[in-house]
Amino acid sequence: MSSAMDELEARARAQLDGLREVNEKLAAISVRETSPDDRVTAEVDGIGALTGLWFSPTAHAIGATELGDLVVATASTAAAHAFARRAAVLEDFNESFTELVASRPGGERPRSPIGTTPHSSAS
Repeated sequence: MSSAMDELEARARAQLDGLREVNEKLAAISVRETSPDDRVTAEVDGIGALTGLWFSPTAHAIGATELGDLVVATASTAAAHAFARRAAVLEDFNESFTELVASRPGGERPRSPIGTTPHSSAS
């Protein structure tokens, strides 16, 4: 194989590895949050889906409506933290992937194919 082909293959492999890595990081996100009064603990995954819910022995001491509100508030806080982690992972990925895609053999920047021009609408 030529040097340019070797470089192209290495870049493609690095891009694929980057995609796999970000997918693994996103899948691994899990956040557990406990309510301020310690009655409810909620766990969510990287997309905010509830994956666990625990109640303290004192949870029964409050009314059902208040307990329901506490569950929603605690799960929402956990989801917000999960979304923040997800955003950080994606931001890091976007920066590194953009740099990788922009790098070209010989330091060239990507360019448009020969003969392409912007499309204009006919009046």
